[in-house]
Amino acid sequence: MRLLLCGDWLGKEGIYQASIKKLHLLNSLEDLKPVRLGFLVLSYHLAEETLNLPLKSSPYPKIILLEIEDFSPFYHSPKHTKLEFLSSSFSPNSYKKAVKKVREYISEGTVYQINLTNCFEYALEGFPLDLFLNYYEKQPVPYAFFLDLEDFYLLSGSMELFLEKKGESLISKPIKGTARNKEELERSQKDKAENLMITDMVRNDLSRVALCGSVKVKELFKIEKFKTLFQMHSSVVARTRETVGRILFETFPPASVVGAPKRKAVEIIDFLEPHRRDYYCGVGGIIKGEDFTLSVLIRSAIGFNQRLSYFAGAGIVYDSNPEKEWQEVLLKTKAFGHP
Repeated sequence: MRLLLCGDWLGKEGIYQASIKKLHLLNSLEDLKPVRLGFLVLSYHLAEETLNLPLKSSPYPKIILLEIEDFSPFYHSPKHTKLEFLSSSFSPNSYKKAVKKVREYISEGTVYQINLTNCFEYALEGFPLDLFLNYYEKQPVPYAFFLDLEDFYLLSGSMELFLEKKGESLISKPIKGTARNKEELERSQKDKAENLMITDMVRNDLSRVALCGSVKVKELFKIEKFKTLFQMHSSVVARTRETVGRILFETFPPASVVGAPKRKAVEIIDFLEPHRRDYYCGVGGIIKGEDFTLSVLIRSAIGFNQRLSYFAGAGIVYDSNPEKEWQEVLLKTKAFGHP
């Protein structure tokens, strides 16, 4: 059992390894108790509990909680790894057809936006740890981690903050908008409309747990540069006195990876996507008592031995171009090493 994470989690540089005290595998937020220091992972399938919806069955525990003693610097020169592409849950054509189907739902007024994802299957030549370190080197992000539980492993190259709570302060930074260059993203009315829609959803989610009048949009349409792409995010802040379990129950799953309205979007996603999401589009991060920093598990993979699944998606609105949305999905696989 091993947990590595990038230093950004701790306000430091480099890679750190956790000294793990205890592992808890849970299936309900009701079973989640505060710990002095821990690392928490929530499966996307926890949405069954928070939204009262049946989803595709997943064999993995819905909640992973590691109790941690401390973190220490980790030094390792990664060896070369190679990914052999095996299959994709959607073919390019079937993904584009699904985009058109989402547009039909939108034109009927059933939903306003859907995050439609794809699962890529690979055979790994090399070790998962080296794959993670090489992945992070190709695209450094603030919320990278590698969790190996022996039965399976997770690696995340996420740059998206789901929620951070410090005392009464709560902040969320939903990402919506991806492009190869900054100018393209600045000009895109489609991406701004999508971002605004999700930002409004986050405001609504936080209002369920916030002190009256404390929910505010701090940033709107901020563009950040990463090695292989540009991303647009907004920031929503609030003040709360609720417990971690209550906050997660009212806000999970993250709005940015499902769509609007949330419950109907999750229902349609489960119908349209041929794959399970498992931990992809869930959340993961550090928890300290009732305070926490949780990332959205985008740019993430789950695997066992030499076989793994990597996921990527795109936000679909009425004026989405099916070919462009498929190209956005492929762009999000570039740092991971998709051929």
